Amino acid sequence: MLNYTISTMNSKSTLNLETLPTAYALRLSGKLNGGGFPPSSAWRQARPVRFDQDWRGKNRDKLRTTEVRLLWKLETFFLRFAARYRTISVYSDAREDGWRYELWEKDVAEVFLQPDASDPFEYQELEVAPNGFWIDLHISHGKNRELHSGLQRRATLDPATKIWTVEVAVPMKSLTDHFDPSHSWRANFFRVEGRQEPRFYSAWNATRTEKPNFHVPAAFGHLVFVK
Repeated sequence: MLNYTISTMNSKSTLNLETLPTAYALRLSGKLNGGGFPPSSAWRQARPVRFDQDWRGKNRDKLRTTEVRLLWKLETFFLRFAARYRTISVYSDAREDGWRYELWEKDVAEVFLQPDASDPFEYQELEVAPNGFWIDLHISHGKNRELHSGLQRRATLDPATKIWTVEVAVPMKSLTDHFDPSHSWRANFFRVEGRQEPRFYSAWNATRTEKPNFHVPAAFGHLVFVK
């Protein structure tokens, strides 16, 4: 089971902020498609983030590689997860809108977003599953509540290539009161796969905790918005 305790590592003393990785979200200049998501051509232009190592930065598994692409408009933040998989494990039940608490107990892709790093223990957590189920949470000092983000998502699964893909559109106002693209955010990306322990807990930037734990704000990388 994933450790939900937030690490109290001090980001200034434990990790050098200059050595943290950077992800780039590309501004979407064209129109959205009929479903309200970016067209394929726009996703291809976005610089990908890829990872296949566990939360400690070890045990790479190319058959569980996760690719993340990021786009933005002033009013919307877009993510696209493309996840290679060995097995699929999902919930069969969810709220009418697809929201499911404890979604992390099954296969998911996750993003933690911190638009304002002045309080390192306050951030947003978004998760999506291969079947499109989702959860959005506001995390504050170890406690979580539903974010009510109005998140939209679109999921596809290709058994031939063993890749599942989810596109996500999140209203920017649910993430920050005042979006300024010249201001970088902190962020980290994760993936969980497996029906039972030991499961595969992977991370873009390793949290390096003894047990699987994604809630380590000091390990969040940088997210830069580019035109």
